[in-house]
Amino acid sequence: MLRTRTPIRVLGASDMGAAMDLCARNPADNCFVAARLIEGGLTGPGSHVVGVYDGAELVSMCFAGANVVPVETTPRTRSAIADRVRKWHRRAASFLGPAEQVLPLWELCEVGWGAVRDVRSPQPHLATTRPPSQVGVTADPRVRLARLDEADLVLPAAEHMFTQEIGYPPYRGNPRSYRTLLEKLIDRRHTYVIVERGQVIFKADLGSVALGCAQIQGVWVHPERRGEGLGTAAMAGVVENVLHDVAPMATLYVNHYNLAARATYERIGMQQIGTFATVLL
Repeated sequence: MLRTRTPIRVLGASDMGAAMDLCARNPADNCFVAARLIEGGLTGPGSHVVGVYDGAELVSMCFAGANVVPVETTPRTRSAIADRVRKWHRRAASFLGPAEQVLPLWELCEVGWGAVRDVRSPQPHLATTRPPSQVGVTADPRVRLARLDEADLVLPAAEHMFTQEIGYPPYRGNPRSYRTLLEKLIDRRHTYVIVERGQVIFKADLGSVALGCAQIQGVWVHPERRGEGLGTAAMAGVVENVLHDVAPMATLYVNHYNLAARATYERIGMQQIGTFATVLL
């Protein structure tokens, strides 16, 4: 007799194949979750993945760790998922992902969660498979991977970017834990920098790599060097490196009001493929 699966439940190691297949339906949208699954998200500490089955097929799921991220949800499955997500009250720092999934899910979950710090929507979701050199943009040749012995150089740039973007610092007191996270990114060859006279003047990270996509995040230009065109040439360098060495598609999402950044990404050939939203808790 065949065993039937519970329609909605927390996923485990035996669901890994089905979960990755679900993410692969839209690699650009689901790159973040796929990367977390590859890193041990179904069995690792500090994260949960709840899935909805239709018979033997996994049709929707939601990742919850530091972020709550829906994957291929529908109005029907979001209702079931929301019942579980509400039980993760205050465990997450944000809801993020495709706006058409994130915003309805948040509406179902917000009662009892408390006031939010910000709702960032729309956030254009951009991608490219063409090196910027093919659209006439010359990459800054100084862009390179950061070295582990440069973690202390990267730290102030990463701290400034995080504080400016999120609205509060990434750590209080001792930076050891935050520095360890930066070292992990550097060790994975996921941090690109330009270092000039012993100081990082540009930084960008690959937050997630999976399913043939590399999601760029943490883009930062030193405040004293903004307005010089540095960001365009540097981002061209990052995308050139990513497409050559990491994945055939580079993606990122950006706040709609950040007109300068959007203009930079447009210049290097990135085009909008969708819309994301982030609810900061």
